[in-house]
Amino acid sequence: MCRAQTLEKPLMGVEQTSVYLPLLGTQNIALVTNQTGVFTNSSSQTHMVDSLVSLGVNLKKIFAPEHGFRGKADAGEHVINGLDVSTGLPIISLYGSNKKPTNKQLEGIGLLIFDIQDVGARFYTYISTLHYVLEAAAENNIAVLVLDRPNPNGHFVDGPVLEKDCQSFVGMHPVPIVHGMTVGEYAKMIVGEQWIDTDKKCDLKVIPVKNYTHQTPYSLPIKPSPNLPNDQAVNLYPTLCLLEPTPVSIGRGTVFPFQVYGIPQWEGSFSFVPKSISGARYPKFENQVCYGVDLRNAKKLSKVSLEWLIAAYEAYPEKDAFFTSGFDRIAGTKKLQEQIKKGMDEDAIRASWEPELNRYKSMRKYYLLYD
Repeated sequence: MCRAQTLEKPLMGVEQTSVYLPLLGTQNIALVTNQTGVFTNSSSQTHMVDSLVSLGVNLKKIFAPEHGFRGKADAGEHVINGLDVSTGLPIISLYGSNKKPTNKQLEGIGLLIFDIQDVGARFYTYISTLHYVLEAAAENNIAVLVLDRPNPNGHFVDGPVLEKDCQSFVGMHPVPIVHGMTVGEYAKMIVGEQWIDTDKKCDLKVIPVKNYTHQTPYSLPIKPSPNLPNDQAVNLYPTLCLLEPTPVSIGRGTVFPFQVYGIPQWEGSFSFVPKSISGARYPKFENQVCYGVDLRNAKKLSKVSLEWLIAAYEAYPEKDAFFTSGFDRIAGTKKLQEQIKKGMDEDAIRASWEPELNRYKSMRKYYLLYD
């Protein structure tokens, strides 16, 4: 396990060129990345794509996750293939109908590099893309190199552990809502627990972050997706995402998504009006005044809070219509909405998570790279 010196600035995997460039050699390389794949240790930012090309690396193509290569597409929006304007390299979307690199797309590739900033939540789909990349690489005997980055929600582990009958692209593995791992650690767990659907072994190498522990505060220099614009939104995301598959707005279509919640039917002094904007073209309650709760100055969370979900349910006028069909997939369990409907309080619900959480934590410790 790496013993990080937290007084020094974390050094991203991508910034350690002397470590990973010798591993590339003359191989044909494919890069899985988005707008977050940049060097951040200088006054100017350089994207990984431009850096590799300038260094003479045989970069052949780019694979992009949800939200696309530039990270501007709406959540769930179909992203088409294209070309990188700067380098002319082909960009292949790994979201929509093509979530897994095909054998043809990987033809001639000797190494896959994965460099994407994650936020540490089970339903944030970059780790689902990671799963399919590892699986496709193993099937095609291609090595994978993960350039690790800090997890801004890596300081805690919490939430219900995913149940098998709730698996989907927004939850592929038996982990809690907040898994407490970096992408590099998570990749090691996917491979180590044999979650990829192939008998072939995945050749995985991780370049760890230097000067980092899970308790190291880390502020993301670039929005990881259109609706996570700042540290507050990133911290509240694992909690407020539970309100997404309900009739409640969590601020998409405003300048403070994942920092508020509300509906038109409530009353109160705080209000917001969702508008069609970049990254949220068709927000819930578009052009309607919503009344609710402002969380922009809420205390930083070190747990998945159920306070606002329960409060919203209790205040909603039509309780039978509160939980939509996608709620169980986000929660990862069918039990949570049943518990809330029965009137269980937060402490009792959280206590029901403990047995599976403890089993997960025991498994997790074998894959940790950081304290």
